[in-house]
Amino acid sequence: MKTFGLTGYVLAAGLAFSGAAHAADFKLGVAGPITGPNAAFGAQLQQGTQQAVDDLNAKGGILGNKITLEVGDDQSDPKQGVSVANKFVGDGVKYVVGDFNSGVSIPSSAVYNENGILQITPASTNVKFTEQGFWNTFRTCGRDDQQGEVAAKYIADHFKGKKIAILHDKTTYGKGLADATMADLAKVGIKPALYEGVNAGEKDYSAVVSKVKAAGADVVYWGGLHPEGGLIRRQMTDQGIKAPMMSGDGITDNEFASIAGPGAEGTLMTFGPEPRKNAAAATAVKELTAKGFDPQAYTLYSYAAVQVMAQAAEAAKSVDPHKMADKMHSGMVFHTVEGDLSFDKNGDLSKAGYVMYTWKKMPDGKITYVEND
Repeated sequence: MKTFGLTGYVLAAGLAFSGAAHAADFKLGVAGPITGPNAAFGAQLQQGTQQAVDDLNAKGGILGNKITLEVGDDQSDPKQGVSVANKFVGDGVKYVVGDFNSGVSIPSSAVYNENGILQITPASTNVKFTEQGFWNTFRTCGRDDQQGEVAAKYIADHFKGKKIAILHDKTTYGKGLADATMADLAKVGIKPALYEGVNAGEKDYSAVVSKVKAAGADVVYWGGLHPEGGLIRRQMTDQGIKAPMMSGDGITDNEFASIAGPGAEGTLMTFGPEPRKNAAAATAVKELTAKGFDPQAYTLYSYAAVQVMAQAAEAAKSVDPHKMADKMHSGMVFHTVEGDLSFDKNGDLSKAGYVMYTWKKMPDGKITYVEND
């Protein structure tokens, strides 16, 4: 009986120790569209986050805590995003990289806010995300009003006196970006010849393309993502419309060109300075490329989000999400694959620059986006 009791005690102690060790894990979640039409972007978030986790764990984790990663597939759907958020809460996740879509990040942020979870989105640009008065919302990307300003200035400088058509997908992101661009165009006296919303997920946009043609548009601004934007560009070509398309960061994946076809060449796009060219990203880019993954767009923004969390914890000497957020709001500079970052009182980047890209045909025949000189 004594032996049995001792064994039971040792077993119980072992289980308790195991539970304590598990509780000490830095439980991180990444949420995005892992499946569905926007899965290319979900892959960017997942791959970037996973690589950062692997690299930090190889160095001992965060304050000695091993980072464990849980992946949540929100399918670009707000309701599914809230379900993912609630699952993360139940699983004890305390830190989240995501979501991708603004229309998903905003409702999920309320769940995270109520449950003490720190959230950094690498991709959601709608201004509302960081203007809700929450302690926990940050982003490693810019905002729609910032890229709308850059787009409007480019249109004013390069299409002076020309007709502008503005299309959007009626989503929080797409309409928000289109409206931000239109507001900045209005400041310089430019009124669009056409302003039209379309339904995301459709396969035939020929009706709205016909309206673009009838309006005689010289440039078509698209507020939305690459699946629909690519189809609209292809159907513009089918109707003989040679006017270039301009869009924002929602088309930053080579799938845009695959969908749009040859008409993708000449498309204009706003995004941050090419992160793959940043010297601080060289090792991460090499690692991801070696795995057969091209770290486009939000891949490195996701990697940077994990770096920010790690450095905030080290500065706070704590993995408490609130204490980490306090450090992030303090003006502290974080050294990341994006370069040096700091955040303002809302959780936005203190300095977020957008530049113009053009989709061009490369020597190998592939059409991809290239930062303008």
